[in-house]
Amino acid sequence: MSERGLFLVFEGVDGSGTTTQCERLERALIDRGHSVVRTREPGGTPIAERIRELVLDPELKETAHRTELFLYAASRAQHVEELIKPAVKAGSVVICDRFTASSVAYQSYGRGLDRSLVDKVNEIAIGSCVPDLTIYLRISIEEALRRRKTRAEKADRLEEAGQLLQERVARGYEDLFAADPKVALIDAHPGPEEIAHNIIQTLQERWNWL
Repeated sequence: MSERGLFLVFEGVDGSGTTTQCERLERALIDRGHSVVRTREPGGTPIAERIRELVLDPELKETAHRTELFLYAASRAQHVEELIKPAVKAGSVVICDRFTASSVAYQSYGRGLDRSLVDKVNEIAIGSCVPDLTIYLRISIEEALRRRKTRAEKADRLEEAGQLLQERVARGYEDLFAADPKVALIDAHPGPEEIAHNIIQTLQERWNWL
């Protein structure tokens, strides 16, 4: 294990399996003897989780798009300072379900906010805390929709925004990750076990101590 830990982020449209794969990677790395912190956005700390409840509440349909952006950023700023930076500094592998790329995909491409505004707000929220690797679970919009329909839990405010939003978000991710060396593109169509295996293999190609 290196003295400094790693900061790994999962991204993808709703239904791509980010939460499932975060959980599987956490178990796999713990089994290998690593110190692991699994977290999510928005959320991850008590304050950030309170903001999560607000920003994803399906009853608050009047939430303005800029308000949504700033709420995500407020949650993220607290998350970075209280949990992510200290955990990485202590040598843990931090696995986060979504991070700044989600704001670009959802608030810029999805909601139509100016990209430079979203980038600036993200920069203020995270400072120098950037992922060592983003794992993008690439999936068709049709398959993602099919999976979302099988969920038992109630849809949140973003999921209720409809298929058009998801299509814009998918285009955003594709543009954002087209040629980024710090992004691993993972096919999310196979079963969860195969996806998890491919993720571990990808990580070990970059960091053989994992």
